[in-house]
Amino acid sequence: MPTATLTQTINRPVADVFATVTDVTNFPDWNPTTVTAEKLTEGPIGEGTRYRMAIRGFREQELELQDFEDQRQVRLVPFSRMVGGGHLFQFSNDQGRTRIDHELVMELKGVYRVMTPFLGPLSRKNLSETAAALKRYLED
Repeated sequence: MPTATLTQTINRPVADVFATVTDVTNFPDWNPTTVTAEKLTEGPIGEGTRYRMAIRGFREQELELQDFEDQRQVRLVPFSRMVGGGHLFQFSNDQGRTRIDHELVMELKGVYRVMTPFLGPLSRKNLSETAAALKRYLED
C-alpha cells in the first residue's frame, strides 16, 4: 500500500487552514484534482461528515472525515470500489503559521490492484501538487 508523506508550512493561522481543509465543498476552488464537491450530511463539519466529490481521473466518490480533532488533525477517507486509504492532515502552530504533516495512503482494490506498482510515484506527485495548491490558495 503506497504511502506518501510531506511536511509544509503555510503563512496562515491553524484555524484558517483547518477550516479550508475540512470544508471539502471549497476543494474545487483550490485542489487541482477536484472537479466538484458537495456536503451530504446535515449539521456542522466534524467527525463523520460526508461529501461527494468528482475527482479527475476517478469516478465520482464519497469521502468521510475521520480522526477529527478540531484544529489538530483530520483524515479524508474515500469510499470507493476502486481505491481506499485516505489523506491524513496533522496541523500545528509554528509561530503563527501552520505546519501540516501530510500522509497520503492509496490502496487499490479488486482488479485495480495490478496497478499498485504505479501508485508510489503517482501518490507523491498528487500529494506535492495538492500541498502546493493549498499553500498558493491560502497565501495569495
